[in-house]
Amino acid sequence: MHEMAMMIRTQFGEGDAIRDAGLTTPDDIERFDDIAYGPDHDWQMLDVYRPKGAELPLPVIVSVHGGGWVYGDKERYQWYCMNLAQRGFVVVNFTYRLAPEFQFPASMEDTCAVFSWTVDRIADYGGDAVHVFAVGDSAGGHMLGLFCNMCTNPAYAAKFDFAPPAGFVPTAVALNCGAYQIVVTDDPADLTSALMADYLPNGGDERELDLVNVMPHVTAGFPPAYLMTCDGDFLHDAAEPMAKLLRELEVTHELHVFGGIGEQLPHVFHCNMKSEDARRCNDDECRFFKRFL
Repeated sequence: MHEMAMMIRTQFGEGDAIRDAGLTTPDDIERFDDIAYGPDHDWQMLDVYRPKGAELPLPVIVSVHGGGWVYGDKERYQWYCMNLAQRGFVVVNFTYRLAPEFQFPASMEDTCAVFSWTVDRIADYGGDAVHVFAVGDSAGGHMLGLFCNMCTNPAYAAKFDFAPPAGFVPTAVALNCGAYQIVVTDDPADLTSALMADYLPNGGDERELDLVNVMPHVTAGFPPAYLMTCDGDFLHDAAEPMAKLLRELEVTHELHVFGGIGEQLPHVFHCNMKSEDARRCNDDECRFFKRFL
């Protein structure tokens, strides 16, 4: 495995294990685990969570996890996704194929497959396929942005040999601490550039950078978006240019920059289920989604 991917998996894994220590399935959540959405049962698997005793159907949230395109899975994101379900949603939490084992666009193909599965099957789990929202953080925010472009920009979608569900656009999305404009540099301190060497087959040639950049392909059809960053987010500077673009295109959106009291909030702080700041952020994102019901 490439050195950068191995380092990310080790460091992120250790940090997430400390963050999530002691968490268990909430008593008020019903879960359906290890459902195949594709032929590769080592990678293409998902869970569905919903609140017990709720009047069904409920609106749906699909979560696209982060991890620098090289790390993460549904097990790591189960606590965050069950917490969202407690707010009155059926939540789809999936694992996708990671780099460097599987390079771009494998993760995007999996994302399209999950949304197709959701449209076709979520009613079996009490979900309302008419109201499908989505959240994505960090690399997952980047991927969700690309997916929204595939749904709303036919010229961009035509660049791929797979597609989202026909006619589908997420009802609204939350893009959390995401990257929306990828620039590959020779700077060894630039984490995103280093990860592109693992993620992109050619390391980031002109064609690949066109495909993986969100902002150039955004149109006025982009779904309503909640953009989130925070004072300690290393991708903090990506949010405002994306918000500016959405303003210019008159896309419904909100930009929120969260700040900590006494210390800075870290990148993807909203995934820490022990944090009051995460509760505040996730409450607000679900408030935004419920505007569109």
